[in-house]
Amino acid sequence: MEKVTLTTFEEMENEVAKLLETADKVGASTWQARVKQQTPHCKFGEEGICCRICSMGPCRITPKAPRGICGCDAHGIAGRNFLRFTAGGSATHSDHGREICHTLYCTAADGNYKVKDPEKLLRIAGEWDIPTEGRDIYDVAHQVAETALLEYGKPFGTQRFLKRANKERQAIWAREGIEPRAIDREVSQALHMTHMGCSSEPEALVRQALRCGLSDGWGGSMAGTDFSDVLFGTPKPIDTEANLGVLEEDMVNIIVHGHDPSLSEMIVEWSEKPEMIAMAKEMGAKGINVAGMCCTANEVAMRHGIRMAGNFLQQENAVLTGAVEAVVVDVQCIFPALGPLSKCFHTKFITTSNIARMPDSEFIHFSPENAGENARQIVTMAVQNFKNRNQDLVYIPKMKQKCTVGYSCEAIIKTLDTVTNSHVDVTGTYKPLVECLESGVLRGAVAMVGCNNPKVRHDYSHIEIMKKLLANDIILVVSGCSAQAAAKAGLMCREAKELCGAGLKRVCELANIPPVLHMGSCVDISRMMLLVTGVAKDWGVDTAQLPIVGCAPEWMSEKAVSIGNYVVATGIETFLGITPQIEGSSQMKDLLYNKVRDWVGAAFTVEMNPEKLCDAMIDRIEEKRAALGI
Repeated sequence: MEKVTLTTFEEMENEVAKLLETADKVGASTWQARVKQQTPHCKFGEEGICCRICSMGPCRITPKAPRGICGCDAHGIAGRNFLRFTAGGSATHSDHGREICHTLYCTAADGNYKVKDPEKLLRIAGEWDIPTEGRDIYDVAHQVAETALLEYGKPFGTQRFLKRANKERQAIWAREGIEPRAIDREVSQALHMTHMGCSSEPEALVRQALRCGLSDGWGGSMAGTDFSDVLFGTPKPIDTEANLGVLEEDMVNIIVHGHDPSLSEMIVEWSEKPEMIAMAKEMGAKGINVAGMCCTANEVAMRHGIRMAGNFLQQENAVLTGAVEAVVVDVQCIFPALGPLSKCFHTKFITTSNIARMPDSEFIHFSPENAGENARQIVTMAVQNFKNRNQDLVYIPKMKQKCTVGYSCEAIIKTLDTVTNSHVDVTGTYKPLVECLESGVLRGAVAMVGCNNPKVRHDYSHIEIMKKLLANDIILVVSGCSAQAAAKAGLMCREAKELCGAGLKRVCELANIPPVLHMGSCVDISRMMLLVTGVAKDWGVDTAQLPIVGCAPEWMSEKAVSIGNYVVATGIETFLGITPQIEGSSQMKDLLYNKVRDWVGAAFTVEMNPEKLCDAMIDRIEEKRAALGI
């Protein structure tokens, strides 16, 4: 049996140091330097007690000035800031979902985009009572897409996807008055509530934050995930590689970066066309190498095996290799610094969305209607740029790890179907997983998600926490930048079972799976909600009773706050390694860390020390096991 060899932090950091030497040589700015320039951070901002929602201020709360000019105190200000943060994240993920719905509406048998998973489309149509018998699949697709788009602004009722939740959870949402209605309505109401002269009561603000988050996780994000599967194929396990070593010295390297798979799917398709490969060879390259960055990396890896160059804090590093012909981006988590950085090299920085316009970029407006022509133009630009590469500046770190990605809910169920030894027919369910949890073979599960944050050592918390959880027989499902952290370290290969406790190791051997299961991009955390809900239904308990917790050890974005709210509202205890900007309000801390548990059965726990954060998760899992009597 091949032994797992992890890539160490020291190895990764040594390679980054070499790339930073290149940055110094060409006079490029990097995030490492900018962090030093921005430190120390504003304490009022960190504690959430600076208010700038009207022009009477900005106001900041101090012992000598305990109220802003309007009379709002620290608790109201921190609460409004928290809700606005949530609204920003919910709007961002949900707008991603809206774009995917629009792309589905543009599908045609002879179009740029086609339906690649008709079975999933028909299942969704069935959920929504949309007739399918005898109809052309594209007629069904267009009606499903239009129905999904109407979820964003419908005047009455609640969101359709809420019916996927277990009955106990639906009852809790109704009881607490946090059922999301139209997706856009919850974002709009959040902004209205936080306007000057409206809500300043922390409890009301937190309830709307939960509701607004749910509109994302059980609305916009779920639409983005489901319809991406319909359009591009539902992921299933596939082998690939991760880290900057996936870049090739003798090939045209194209980095696809951002979050919207509509763009990256088309770039991948055009990069594989014979005429493009022939053009690359004419330019002196051996071919075209597409690699992913950030959540786009997850999207193309789990559907095509496209290799992952890195996560959020590596986007500048890719350009610093001097070997990237084009960085092609869509939306979210893109450093504006990529523009001026690319000008220090031959790299073309290509933006494609009106939502993410940036200086020092070449803009090509990408749309579903013109996707093929847009992709052809972009790939051509990258290929023709190969001849401009300065070989004296090329340095590609030799680090990469193999990994297995693409564990959608459907793929997990199919895997469970192949290994069940139960005398009862449990195919097509999560009951084999329930049996492993009940028996103690698996102590529990952790859904680890989220970003990188330069306030802490890059990827350290993700990887160290994962290693300790695996040793304690706790399986991991991961997404986003956390997934790439695991992949780069070597934790997402099947050989990583050697790092596990006896129970988890046996499960990995029987199922032929890695102990860290890749579920996709950050929008795909909706998959995790359906996974947890499915386990709860098959166990006959509520989600809050399961020995399952969530963790975001290096979160940084508004999206992460929205995610945290919908994960907690779904009944999943959530552990954070970065402190939310509410520390200036004792009431907000008490609400988020304690009182919301009385409403929805879960709350937030914050601990900056990764080992202590991990211990707290293990303790909570064991508490839940004891409460279930197992």
